[in-house]
Amino acid sequence: MPSGSAASSPAIGPPFDAGRGGCYGGPALPKPGALRIVCRHCLSPRAGLPRRALLAGLLPALLPAAGLACPADALLEPSLRLALPATAPRGVALTLDACDGRTDMRILETLLRLEVPATVFATARWVQGNAAALALLRAHPALFSLQNHGARHLPAVLGPGRVYGLAPAGTLAAVQAEVAGGAAALVEAGLPPPRWYRGATALYSPEAVTLIEAMGQRVAGFSLNADEGASLPAAAVARRIGAARGNEVIIAHLNHPERPSGAGVAAGVAALRAAGMGFVRLDAAPVAAEECRSRHRPQFLAAMRHRPGA
Repeated sequence: MPSGSAASSPAIGPPFDAGRGGCYGGPALPKPGALRIVCRHCLSPRAGLPRRALLAGLLPALLPAAGLACPADALLEPSLRLALPATAPRGVALTLDACDGRTDMRILETLLRLEVPATVFATARWVQGNAAALALLRAHPALFSLQNHGARHLPAVLGPGRVYGLAPAGTLAAVQAEVAGGAAALVEAGLPPPRWYRGATALYSPEAVTLIEAMGQRVAGFSLNADEGASLPAAAVARRIGAARGNEVIIAHLNHPERPSGAGVAAGVAALRAAGMGFVRLDAAPVAAEECRSRHRPQFLAAMRHRPGA
């Protein structure tokens, strides 16, 4: 069974500060029955919503006309899968969120040892506080792609209500600043301009998705949640990753060496690799059309507070 101890692989970076806005630490958002598709980022055969309309900011107006009205309290959870050719070897994309705090070297050392490519979504705070880990990632450009996770890890959600205990950006101007600030931090660190954006909590207001894509960055969803915000035990995380099928886009977290879930990420990746699964960076593989699933914003979310683990 994977060990939750980080003693053999010391962490890099400053201690995690939940008050500054780390990744959500609670359980998965309750599923309100079947999740309803409310938009696509490509031409939708069901709704006929073209991508150009999304970029033009017309999504809120077009959804009701298409019979896909988005409730006022709905948040979008984009899903994403690879679209590797049928003749290509099986592969998955491992994406790791680096929200704040330190670097889990159990994961990073495993990726380096097994030469497993991964996409790291880093906030400006993580970039600025993890110089050693950043240098290690930059030294292996064939393995690691760094993409945008925002400036201050603010959810791209409009309005005042908290999401997984985190205060949201609240306004479109704040979403724009969050996206631009995260991209600027990566460029200032000597990295290429990001092509992908993943907001804190991976939940979005519909208008925020429109804005982010208009800024030239694609919203990075996922198909397999490996660690539920670094809240699951190591064994559960290892099982989830080990059971991944081809074309999955896996989300896990790189910034919690103090939690047991990181050991599960390392073990699951090793098991998947041993089973013959290939790994690709998100920026180096074709992807299937994203779908946005609607999640209602339950009242209890406003009262939730971030906690170090579950």
